[in-house]
Amino acid sequence: MQTERPFVMSIAGFDPSGGAGVLADIKTFEQLRVQGLAVCTSITIQTDSQCMSLKWQDLDEVLLAIDVLMGKYYVEVVKIGVVKDAAFLSQIVKKIKTNNNAVKIVWDPVLKSTSEFSFFDLSTISDLKNVLNKIDLITPNYNEYRVLRKFYLFENSCSVLIKGGHRHDKLGTDILIENGNKISIEPYNTNSVFYPKHGSGCVLSSAIVSYLSKRESLEIACRKGKLYIEKFLKTNPTLLGFHSN
Repeated sequence: MQTERPFVMSIAGFDPSGGAGVLADIKTFEQLRVQGLAVCTSITIQTDSQCMSLKWQDLDEVLLAIDVLMGKYYVEVVKIGVVKDAAFLSQIVKKIKTNNNAVKIVWDPVLKSTSEFSFFDLSTISDLKNVLNKIDLITPNYNEYRVLRKFYLFENSCSVLIKGGHRHDKLGTDILIENGNKISIEPYNTNSVFYPKHGSGCVLSSAIVSYLSKRESLEIACRKGKLYIEKFLKTNPTLLGFHSN
């Protein structure tokens, strides 16, 4: 088994356009020189601008795939993307921790797509409180954070990175909340032109996972992840970005 690169895992949806989900995560992992594994939670039919349908994978199959991969490879960090509801997420987290209680977990919640396709069952949001204390970092965008905080989910739970791409004030400024401290992560290239990108949240969270697997602190991993996503957002004016490091 190779030991040159740390193993990381993406547990997320399959997007055939390659812009989001496990395909985007694997592209990011490869650029940042970590060994990426993947488990699909859903199969979608979509493009970079529209999601037409979604089929959830059987939970038992998802859990079996996690067992198989984590039984063979020592996974340092896991990124979780789109999940059906709080119970689906809870079972995935439980299975991960059963295999390796020391593994770090990052959840990039996907409540709705940019085209307003609903993914997460919002009626189960209040049940997330029992799950988040087993997760190291959650990375909602500004609008998702505003929804989630209404349920007081972040009191005495995991660290939170609030992505600033949807902010009306201080556009692009992320806020990391760690141990009760708020850390502002400003854009690095304020004079650059950034283009909206399908799957940018997936790319940022998987970049953070990559840096965490290399033993970077949470703050440094988030700052380096921001550098990676800024390069991604500048690559071209279409909704599908190019990966480079």
